[in-house]
Amino acid sequence: MKGLVLAAMAVICLSASSFAAGKQPVTATTWEGNINISKLSNYLKLSSAQTEEVANISVFFDEQMGRATRAKKNQGKMLQNAVYGNLKLMKQTLSPEQYAKYIKLMNVTLQNRGIEIK
Repeated sequence: MKGLVLAAMAVICLSASSFAAGKQPVTATTWEGNINISKLSNYLKLSSAQTEEVANISVFFDEQMGRATRAKKNQGKMLQNAVYGNLKLMKQTLSPEQYAKYIKLMNVTLQNRGIEIK
């Protein structure tokens, strides 16, 4: 039950922030992931097993985002699939508290890069 409430809050926060940001265009610049797994691990207080899994998920996410930002067709849909796919994998790997922190971090990162996910 707690996980369901946390997941619902995460979706609400993500939705609210995208409405608050207004209608920003999806950028067509190339994705420069530069995900620092060490800093992410420290921030989320990951176990060694989680760190390895998060590193693998981050590499996959970086590849998907790179592909999406280079796409000529369906760029918005590809970006959305990459982000939501990443969140789904992270939710399976992280504890509810870690996942809540990760969602906040992901939301800020996407906003800073001018990427809007509907």
